[in-house]
Amino acid sequence: MEKPPFFGIRHLQALLLFLNIVVVYVSRLNVSVAIVAMTNANTTNPDFPEYDWKELHKSYILSSFYWGYVLTQFPGGYLSRRFGAKITILVATFASAVCSFITPACVRLGGWPVFCAIRLLQGLFQGVIFPAIHDHLAKWSPLHERNLLGALSLSGTDCGTVIALASSGLIASSSLGWPGISYVSASLCFAWCVIWLVFASDNAPSSKFISAEECKYIETSLERHDDFHKQRIPVPWRAIFTSIPFLAFLVGRCAEAWGFTTLQAQIPSYMNGVLNMEIKKNGLFSALPYLTMWLSLYVYLAIANLLTKRNILSLTAMRKTINTISLWIPALLLIAIGFLDSSQPILAIVLMTLNVGINGGSTIGCTLNTIDLAPNHAGILMGLSNTIVNIVPVLSPLLVGVIVTDKHNRTQWQIIFAISAVIFFLGNLVYIIWGTSETQSWNSVDFQQERDAEKTVRKQVNEVKAIEHSENVQNEKKEELGASDNSVESTRL
Repeated sequence: MEKPPFFGIRHLQALLLFLNIVVVYVSRLNVSVAIVAMTNANTTNPDFPEYDWKELHKSYILSSFYWGYVLTQFPGGYLSRRFGAKITILVATFASAVCSFITPACVRLGGWPVFCAIRLLQGLFQGVIFPAIHDHLAKWSPLHERNLLGALSLSGTDCGTVIALASSGLIASSSLGWPGISYVSASLCFAWCVIWLVFASDNAPSSKFISAEECKYIETSLERHDDFHKQRIPVPWRAIFTSIPFLAFLVGRCAEAWGFTTLQAQIPSYMNGVLNMEIKKNGLFSALPYLTMWLSLYVYLAIANLLTKRNILSLTAMRKTINTISLWIPALLLIAIGFLDSSQPILAIVLMTLNVGINGGSTIGCTLNTIDLAPNHAGILMGLSNTIVNIVPVLSPLLVGVIVTDKHNRTQWQIIFAISAVIFFLGNLVYIIWGTSETQSWNSVDFQQERDAEKTVRKQVNEVKAIEHSENVQNEKKEELGASDNSVESTRL
């Protein structure tokens, strides 16, 4: 087989996915800055309307996106299988762009309740994107390039976060004002849709730009025959829900989500309450941890490729090693942060930045494991796991609300950090013991047919055994009757 191109259509697909995540994250996260500008116009551009919304109303607006987002994770995997990742991601991103574009006009008409409704609708559309992205990656990623293409694509989350935090304030302060945040977000999404429509394809054979050599390289690596993409592969639901490696992956992802939620949402509150630092008001401090996380992902990627290409570690061992670094070191740093006081602000920023940055390796260590376990069902697995994982950001703040009754009390915060550290540790331990990157038997195209065939064979064997048992019983009865007749005859004689 000829060597595939150094930069091919498979890399272009990964780049398009990266850009998609960037633009949808910008449209998702810029609302936190927009709300500040909309409720306090003097901080940005006072020439635009200002709204007198209470803190409760703001919290509704911020959380309403996730009300819809959780609901469509699982359907996202199904829609991608049914209609293809290309059309699924296209429609979801376009609809999300429309929601962004109409936000300023709708808010003027209906206030915060309409804002919540739009955000909820936007969450519903964006919820299908990540399962479809994993489904798309599984179809385009040759085995030895899975880390590269997967990490490059998913690093869009950190890039999008950095851009959203860094640019939204500048836009709101410009002549565009706070409505400009929505308009710029919508424009980015619309532009991406055009590029995606032209260059994206559901799989290598359907691409009109791919070379024959690259197509053969991808399909051969994934062990797919000519008519593979025309097949409807049944989802082995029972096998998935009873799969120990999948359940271990799920535990690992939930643990990572719990710890990261603490890092993302609670440490700024801790720094404000205990360390007297207004970190949220400083754009640099807000974006710095995510910039570090984004860059560290590429460091992890280089290490992962080195370890696997030189056969230093197997894929399974590499994922577990990187995930251990990404979860256990932040667990220790979380506890260390809890012992800082107001005299150590610089050290607090350094530890927080290191914490988030080191945690960035979990993308390679755990998140991409869905494609390892079952490339043919990667979208379904991502949809299932994301549905459960996205419940964590709802639960963890509730625990904080129960334990932290005084935000200035360092002991109460230490309890929160200790709980997160334990969850980090135990979740990764489960992943180490039972997780794997070996492709599971239920990934097979013929798995359901094979199971049905096995059931049929077992049924036939049981039927034969039943017949043999019945014949044996009848023979035993005949022998007993024969023996009884002989006994009677002997008595007569």
